[in-house]
Amino acid sequence: MKKYELCVVYSPSLDEEALNTAKEGVKALIERFGGTVENVDDWGKRRLAYEIQKVNEGIYEFVTFSAETSAPAEIESRMRINEKVLRYLIVAQEEA
Repeated sequence: MKKYELCVVYSPSLDEEALNTAKEGVKALIERFGGTVENVDDWGKRRLAYEIQKVNEGIYEFVTFSAETSAPAEIESRMRINEKVLRYLIVAQEEA
């Protein structure tokens, strides 16, 4: 198992219920591919560095998880088609 960090930027137009559903969906997606969510850091609404799909703000969330090396590719393929997500990035954490 290797450690990863997932940064997700959700659309700011989501209401509270839709946002919570989207966040739970991301956690379920990680667990579906054999990952274990270790930490969730919610940054809330922030201004984007540049405009994405005519949107200037996004809701940021960072998820630290452990998974097999094949899991990030599967997670990314599902995140790509999620309409509630503006951007995402999975980064492998270095071993300490």
